[in-house]
Amino acid sequence: MKNIDNKINKFFSKFEFLSSWLIRIGLGIAFAIHGLGKFPLPPQGLSDFLGPTLASLVAVSELSAGIILILSGFLKNPLGNIATRLSGLIVVIIMIFAFAIAHRDWFITKKLFTSEQIFLFLIGLYFLIKGNRK
Repeated sequence: MKNIDNKINKFFSKFEFLSSWLIRIGLGIAFAIHGLGKFPLPPQGLSDFLGPTLASLVAVSELSAGIILILSGFLKNPLGNIATRLSGLIVVIIMIFAFAIAHRDWFITKKLFTSEQIFLFLIGLYFLIKGNRK
């Protein structure tokens, strides 16, 4: 059994570098699409709820966080690390407000843990904590 485990580990170790990239690209694209979906500014439905200025800030922040999260992965220096953490922070803040305002009836319910929103929050938290470290 240990021999099989070693072979499996050896095979997948070649692809280990992809794991963070797959998560980074997935979250980056998801957030960019969420933000882009709110254009043209100010976003109508969200403006009725938050006002035009804050709604526009949310849309631009989502789009920017997604793009910066992807691009910062290519920067192997302190700037890339800071940009990754900043993008993670923006995602976390937006998701906390989404839970508190738009989905307050989901808090600690089955609906929360079966929605994509909890995963967006957790992956944002991952990049906030991890940054660009391997």
